[in-house]
Amino acid sequence: MEIDKEYKKYRHFYTSAGNLVICGKNAEQNEEVVKLAEKDESVLHTKAPGSPFCLIKGLANAKDKKETAIFCAYYSRDWKMNKKDVEIHVFRGRDLFKESGMALGTFGVKRAKKIIAKKSDIESIKK
Repeated sequence: MEIDKEYKKYRHFYTSAGNLVICGKNAEQNEEVVKLAEKDESVLHTKAPGSPFCLIKGLANAKDKKETAIFCAYYSRDWKMNKKDVEIHVFRGRDLFKESGMALGTFGVKRAKKIIAKKSDIESIKK
């Protein structure tokens, strides 16, 4: 599958179900990725600060979310510093908010579910 030109600047991949996932590389890109999220699309981020916001375009199933959680964890500060399981929060686009005064790349979340990205799964990612 060919990725849309507008998404090439982000980290990206396709889930095994064929859904495009785009992830920010820095605070500025995280802002952009969150703005691209439709209200029912899934967005993932680590519990700890310092990871990409990852957006699954379209409706995501549980396997899409797990694959994206592992990808998100792989690029997180938590993984780079600790090399152990990483807690990932999953939420919908409609559950994100930005208040004045929040730092670039920082958002509030109303409701989140959690997924644990296992160390063995994270280690299986090939760059």
